[in-house]
Amino acid sequence: MAANTLRANQIALQVVGQNIANANTPGYIREEVLLSPAPSQRYGGVMLGLGVEVEAVVQKIDSFLEERLRGSLSDRCDAETQESNYMQLEGIIGELSDTDLSTAMSNFFNSISEVLNQPENISVRNLAVLQGYTLATDINRLADRVADMRADCNGRVINMAGDINRLVEEVRTLNVQIALVEGGQVSQSDAVGLRDKRLAAMESLAELIDVQVKEQASGGVAIYSGGDFLVFEGIAREVEVQLQSNRGLASAGIHMAGTGAELQTTSGQLSGLITSRDEILGGFLDNLDDFAATLAFEFNKLYSRGQGLAGFQQLASEFAVDDAAAALNNAGLEFTPQNGSFQVMVYNQKTAMTRTTDVIVDLNGHGDEMSLAGLTAALDAIDGISAAAATDGKLTITSDSADERFAFSGDTSNVLAALGLNTFFSGYDAQSIGINEVVRSDPATFAASLGGIGADTRNAVELAAMLDRPIPSKNGASLAVLYDRLTSETTQSSAIAQSAAEGLRIFEQTLRGQKMATSGVNLDEEAVRMLAYQRAYQASARYIAALDELLGVIVSL
Repeated sequence: MAANTLRANQIALQVVGQNIANANTPGYIREEVLLSPAPSQRYGGVMLGLGVEVEAVVQKIDSFLEERLRGSLSDRCDAETQESNYMQLEGIIGELSDTDLSTAMSNFFNSISEVLNQPENISVRNLAVLQGYTLATDINRLADRVADMRADCNGRVINMAGDINRLVEEVRTLNVQIALVEGGQVSQSDAVGLRDKRLAAMESLAELIDVQVKEQASGGVAIYSGGDFLVFEGIAREVEVQLQSNRGLASAGIHMAGTGAELQTTSGQLSGLITSRDEILGGFLDNLDDFAATLAFEFNKLYSRGQGLAGFQQLASEFAVDDAAAALNNAGLEFTPQNGSFQVMVYNQKTAMTRTTDVIVDLNGHGDEMSLAGLTAALDAIDGISAAAATDGKLTITSDSADERFAFSGDTSNVLAALGLNTFFSGYDAQSIGINEVVRSDPATFAASLGGIGADTRNAVELAAMLDRPIPSKNGASLAVLYDRLTSETTQSSAIAQSAAEGLRIFEQTLRGQKMATSGVNLDEEAVRMLAYQRAYQASARYIAALDELLGVIVSL
């Protein structure tokens, strides 16, 4: 009995030493020795105890708290990933700086106002073209940078499949090792180090995806994510990457290997990356594309009805139709024309005479609708110009004489803007928007007039005021309002994401504090335990000495 007591206290002191040695080891769970009275035996008419025995050395751990901590870890990583991408997006937008889009828009529309002051000055018109080019380039650059961020998020999703498989395999291997060491019995001291490693691996996995952990009778664990099991004791399932097109990007998704089912994770870095890629950055690009398309089409609608200081001798449409025989509002154009009309002005430079012809664009949904073929025929019938539709679905207009120039006016059908004839902006979204090569190469064609070639600047007046002009297709919102919405939504969402991330960080730290109180090593408490076990060990030694003395007395009798 005395020898058992010595061994028990020796083991207890060894556990105390193990705790003290790992007081600063990350992921270490405090160990505790479980002592219990040894079985008693009958001695004469009484029952006598046989001392103490060591049942096991166990981890001092709260399994429910660990599950909550893994959940908070997944939530925090999800929120921090979104927070990081929002902050990067805000930095790229650079609002309130000298290089933001609002500054470029103001400079562009202000430069158009300068045309009103010096309508005959080609350099002033060229400045307006250059400012428009700067605005379009800034939109392109912003779209490209956000697209690069999306691609980076997508690449991290692809790499994450390997990290998940590595951690899943690590947990599976540790499951097998723990089961072998513990012999099917939970909480054996020999497996404590292995359990620490497994706990750390499960926390690392929880940073990537949300997981649910169920410990089995064998000592192994089963890990689930979104209803699919990844580990079940000695069995592991791998995940794989599958790609699908999303907004022009080969978007990656994590799927279960074999079944192909998508991993339905709701938190963790994977969820944060997917949300950032598809909703935060993808949504911003959608809004930016819509803003760029609105800017291009609405500006071109006004611009295309005007005339410059010089007319055109040849002009080709930017956009092609899918079917030359189909109605123009159903021919696959990026922008949709409507029922209306426009005028073609043919100016003879020798006689200074202008002939104006009305072209009716019938798109009222009744009878024969205007197609590209029909429009080509109507233009070709005008005296002084020829029109032809190429096999690629584009329209080309050419003057019949070197002395004649043509221009357009009064377009109520938006067909010129839809086809890209006599337009200022080219492209149809944030990455393609640019300046029409015609006006870029010859600023004299900048359409500032409404009364004829070089007649006045009435169109420039309306173009200069367009920044704050209500747009009916956008419920009366102006370009300035649309851009403010674009930036304010990002700013507000970023503030919400930062607040959510900070709250989750605090919540996780609270849970970690609770874990430290339960599973962490307190050196003061360990010192007290060490003294208690030391005194018990000394008392057992004195007990042996007393028994030895009594035996000596008996022997000497």
